[in-house]
Amino acid sequence: MCRLLAVRSKKEFEISAYLKKFASISKNSKEYQGHGWGMAALKNNEWDIYRNIKPVWEDDLDQFGKTNFLIVHARSAFQDEGIVVENNMPFFDGKHLFIFNGELKGVRLSEKGRIGAEKIFNFIKRFQKYSIKEAIKKGTSIIKEKSKYVRAMNLIINDKDKIYLYTFFNEDPEYFTMHMKTEDDRVVICSDPLDEEGSWKKIENDSIKVF
Repeated sequence: MCRLLAVRSKKEFEISAYLKKFASISKNSKEYQGHGWGMAALKNNEWDIYRNIKPVWEDDLDQFGKTNFLIVHARSAFQDEGIVVENNMPFFDGKHLFIFNGELKGVRLSEKGRIGAEKIFNFIKRFQKYSIKEAIKKGTSIIKEKSKYVRAMNLIINDKDKIYLYTFFNEDPEYFTMHMKTEDDRVVICSDPLDEEGSWKKIENDSIKVF
C-alpha cells in the first residue's frame, strides 16, 4: 500500500516544495512507505523520470528544479517483496505514466508484469482502443470480477495533457480515500492532504475522475 501524488499547473512550480510535503506524509503514514520512490516531471514537453530505492524522506529533494506537471509515488511493497528499483513507479510505456496503491487477492487473470501493479497497468492498456477513461472503467471492472477480494485499487494514469484517477476500496477509508485541492492555476491530488492550506476535498469511493 503506497502513497500517490499528482500536481498539474498552468504555471511552473518548485518540485521540492511538493516533494518535501509528500515525504512528510509518507514518513508519518501508518503503513511503511520506505521501499523506494519515484517521480516524473514534465520538462521541455518530455518526461524526466527519477527512481530511487531509498525512502523518499532520505533522498535529496532539492535537485529537481521546476515543472508544471508532477507525478510521485512512494512504495510500500506487498509482504516486503521485490524491493528493487525496477519495481518503483511511475511505470512509463512511452506515452502514459502509471502509479498505483492497493491490494488484490486471488486475481484470476494472466498478464505480463514484474509485480501486480504493472500487470494491472498492462491489462488496462488492452482496452486502449477506447478512451483512457473507458479503458480504466472496463479494465478495472473485469479485474474486480476476476479477483477473490479487492482491498483497494487506487490508480492514476496520465499523459502530457490529463490526469485520470480511479479510486476503489472495500475497507479502511481513512487510509485509502484520495484527496484533491484546486487552486487558481493548479490541481493537486494526493493520498493524504499535504497541508492545512486551502480546501482539500475527499474524492468519493468507486469513481473515475479526469483532471
